[in-house]
Amino acid sequence: MNKPMDIGPMLNAYPDSLAGNLSGAAELLQRPEAQGAFTSFYILPSLFNTDLDRGFSVIDYGLNGEIAKEEDLEALRSLGVDLKLDFILNHLSVQSPQFQDLVQRGEASPYRDFFIDWNRFWEGCGEIGPDGVLQPREEYLRDMFFRKPGLPVLTVEFADGTSKPYWNTFYQQVDTDENGNKHYLGQMDLDIRSPLVWDFYRDTLGKLAGYGAKIVRLDAFAYAPKEAGARNFLNDPGTWQLLERVTELARPYGVTLLPEIHASYEEGTYRIVAQKGYPVYDFFLPGLLLDAFEEGSGEMLARWANEILMSGMQTVNMLGCHDGIPVLDLKGLLPEERIRALIDTLVARGGFVKDLHGAKNVYYQVNATYYSALGEDDRRMLLARAVQMFLPGKPQVWYLDLFAGKNDYAAMEKAGAGGHKEINRTNLRREDIEEGLQKPVVKGQLELLRMRAQQPVFAPDAEITVQAQGSRLEISWKRGGQEALLQADLASCGFTAVVRDGDGRELDGFRQE
Repeated sequence: MNKPMDIGPMLNAYPDSLAGNLSGAAELLQRPEAQGAFTSFYILPSLFNTDLDRGFSVIDYGLNGEIAKEEDLEALRSLGVDLKLDFILNHLSVQSPQFQDLVQRGEASPYRDFFIDWNRFWEGCGEIGPDGVLQPREEYLRDMFFRKPGLPVLTVEFADGTSKPYWNTFYQQVDTDENGNKHYLGQMDLDIRSPLVWDFYRDTLGKLAGYGAKIVRLDAFAYAPKEAGARNFLNDPGTWQLLERVTELARPYGVTLLPEIHASYEEGTYRIVAQKGYPVYDFFLPGLLLDAFEEGSGEMLARWANEILMSGMQTVNMLGCHDGIPVLDLKGLLPEERIRALIDTLVARGGFVKDLHGAKNVYYQVNATYYSALGEDDRRMLLARAVQMFLPGKPQVWYLDLFAGKNDYAAMEKAGAGGHKEINRTNLRREDIEEGLQKPVVKGQLELLRMRAQQPVFAPDAEITVQAQGSRLEISWKRGGQEALLQADLASCGFTAVVRDGDGRELDGFRQE
């Protein structure tokens, strides 16, 4: 069984998002304004040695010494802040020691089977094309789910002058210098049939736990199991067998595994994840809350919250994050016309639609800051945070939401083609943090976060009720004689959030008239 997690608030940032390095983030959490507001910190994987996709192409899981040091982690531990860290199960960088050994030594490398030789994998299932890449027959490709146009391969030249295509699901970049030498970046898929891959998995889980991780997010796990004739995404039963085996490896380290997956509500994948004993990433909340504001109704939001409560599933919820605002996930939960209307509203407020893997008119997410998605309205931002703090699950807080960050068009333009995500990844300088901490919208969020973090009524065994009627939303937590109550109006954005003892005395509270 996967280890249960605590449900205190969790900050989410890159290690260099706050004043340039992890030390700056630790300093923020030590400040009186922020102290006690967070029990956890999800640090994105540029914490490690990486080279592409802002951290998700890992060379190795050592600390990136330019922006993170062991003393920074110790400072977080001394504050009682545990960590959530990424483990990317599906791939490693071309520049990883394992792949570089393979490039240099070829068939003599102990890592010969560590990565997926595309032609060897598909041997007997198709024909080699003029480019040296095997083209699988149609019956093998029919149910495949590719993240980019064409076959998911990166053909790499070896030290002996030969070249081979390797399975490459996600990003790649090939540059040629003035001497005609090729330089590769890419996320090379691991072959989970190799015993060395499982040794690597075990060692990595131990390293992450040693850094202070209590939650390990399993990124791209659903792409890792592959076999000819089966789906390469959410392969059943391969995906779940992989999760069970990784869970066994993680058990001695006492970490909670959080499988990360985007799928529409109507597919029901989140239910399978929950039934197997894992927490669910609540990718439904961001869109549902935006829809609730636009429709002036909390009824769909309450319906989802009550499904969480009735099923007993654990969730990690969020408003914004390092990716876009999910909209694919809402299919089957909101009517199609409401999803389309919501997308139109977010685009009108400066957001950019990311289509599903390059397919036009097949929406996936909208890239925007959550504050800009809310119309850059402080009252909405504060109410959105209050609702998140009162919903079941562990609340994850994107640093830029906390500081009411606006869409960063300059960063997006600088990133060039495919740089939409940079709209919501602005690195804050010390002066930005100082200025932000004086803003009422930031101070108010920190008050709400402290209430959630410090009041004992907010516990996994609390009795929670969620009710909505039109624009009125009411959420109650009861435990140990205490009651926490949120009463809100989604139309006016007025709300009261209070915690009272058994005699009705107010212990904590926040109000927006």
